[in-house]
Amino acid sequence: MFLLNLQSKIPIFEQIQNQILRFIETGVLKPGDRLPSVRQLAMDNGINPNTAAKAYSELEKAGYVYNLPKKGVYVAEFNVTSSRKMQIETVLEPLYKNGIKKEEIIEVLEELYQEEE
Repeated sequence: MFLLNLQSKIPIFEQIQNQILRFIETGVLKPGDRLPSVRQLAMDNGINPNTAAKAYSELEKAGYVYNLPKKGVYVAEFNVTSSRKMQIETVLEPLYKNGIKKEEIIEVLEELYQEEE
């Protein structure tokens, strides 16, 4: 289900989160769909169960999934706009933390979108 790049600078739990969000946005996962258990996700992808649990925990905090004890983790009712916002924040937050100014980001975005037009 997941394509993880173990050599990537993006943490594994974030890769899992991003892929689940993409699956939700594209309709591959729908509200009420059950996700693999933490143990199953870890075994299938050769990762630590704590990494899988962290991905699910972060998604639950953001309201994208919910956990029913002893039943599993399920996709919650979602808002596509919120999902896109979370993805944008995931990209921009490290830039902000590394001291890149808002004006620099806006300049690059304007250049990028101008090239598309």
